[in-house]
Amino acid sequence: MNSIRRAALAVALGAAALSPAAAHAEMTVEVGGAPMYPSRTIVENAAASKDLSALFTGLKAADLVAALEGDGPFTVLAPVNKAFEKMPKGALDDLMKPDNKPALTAILAYHVIPGKYSAADLVAAIKKGGGRATLKTLEGEDLAVEHDGRKLIIVDAKGAKAIVTIPDVNQKNGVIHVIDAVLSPKG
Repeated sequence: MNSIRRAALAVALGAAALSPAAAHAEMTVEVGGAPMYPSRTIVENAAASKDLSALFTGLKAADLVAALEGDGPFTVLAPVNKAFEKMPKGALDDLMKPDNKPALTAILAYHVIPGKYSAADLVAAIKKGGGRATLKTLEGEDLAVEHDGRKLIIVDAKGAKAIVTIPDVNQKNGVIHVIDAVLSPKG
C-alpha cells in the first residue's frame, strides 16, 4: 500500500473513530465565506462573517454584544449586509449615531427571539397555528413566521417580509437564521 493510500485510510479510520456526537459537534455552515462553529457564540460567529458585519457593528453600537454572548438560548434572525443596504438612504448611518441608540437597540432586539427555534420547530409552530406562528421578540413585540412550502418567511409588525436564506446555523447559545431584509417593530 503506498503512503498516500495509507494516509487516506488513516484519516478515514480516524474520522470513523469519532463518536457521532463529536463528528456532528463541529459541522459548520458558511455565512459570508466564514464557517459558523456550533462551539462558538452567536457574537463570535457573527463577528467572523463578512456578510454579517453590519449586524455585528450594530450589535456593538446598541450594546447588545454582552447579551448575545450569554447562555441564551437565542434565535437570531440575522440580516445580511445587503439587507441593511435596502434600507432608505442614510437610515443605517442615522441609526448608528449615539443619539439614536434606543431606536437601533429596538430594531436589533426585534431580530432576537428568546429560546432556540430550528427551522423544523418554526414549521411545526406554523402548522399548529393554522398557517402562521407568532413569536415574542427580545424587544417585546411579536413577529410572525409563515411557510410557503419551500421557504420560511418572517413578517414584521409593519407587514414587511424577510426570507430565511440560510436556516439552522447552530451556535453554542442558540441558532441563527440568515434573512434578506431588516425587520421593523411598530415603534
